[in-house]
Amino acid sequence: MTADYELLCSMLSSLTMNESHIVPNLANASALLWQELKDINWAGFYTMEEGYLLLGPFQGKPACIRIPLGKGVCGTAAAKNKTQLVKDVHQFEGHIACDSASNSEIVVPLRDKNKKVWGVLDIDSPLVGRFTDEDKNGLEKFARILEKACRD
Repeated sequence: MTADYELLCSMLSSLTMNESHIVPNLANASALLWQELKDINWAGFYTMEEGYLLLGPFQGKPACIRIPLGKGVCGTAAAKNKTQLVKDVHQFEGHIACDSASNSEIVVPLRDKNKKVWGVLDIDSPLVGRFTDEDKNGLEKFARILEKACRD
């Protein structure tokens, strides 16, 4: 069952309407994803810090704190500035296993107005093949709302 991304985006827009600070916006966004998406075991964010990704607000088990650019699914999404939809993380060369229960993952880059990556949205699932192109499209729209809300 695919999420209602139109409703999810509407909810995020309401939560971020009068707030531009990154921490509360990412915290509420991760809580919203955790609450609304089925069959996930981690939902959260990493932000860019001096050439690596640093753990940000999230829901789920404790996670990797720093991820080098180009490493793992998150680092690859940030380095390539392109969404990574991975149906089976065990087939992804260089996968970083923060939670051994994760089997699929989707990572969406977050960009500033100049299209430079400032972070990523990362969602994991214990199910192989959990994420679809419909999820990709919906989560990219979700990310665009966050990008706009988090601009100073």
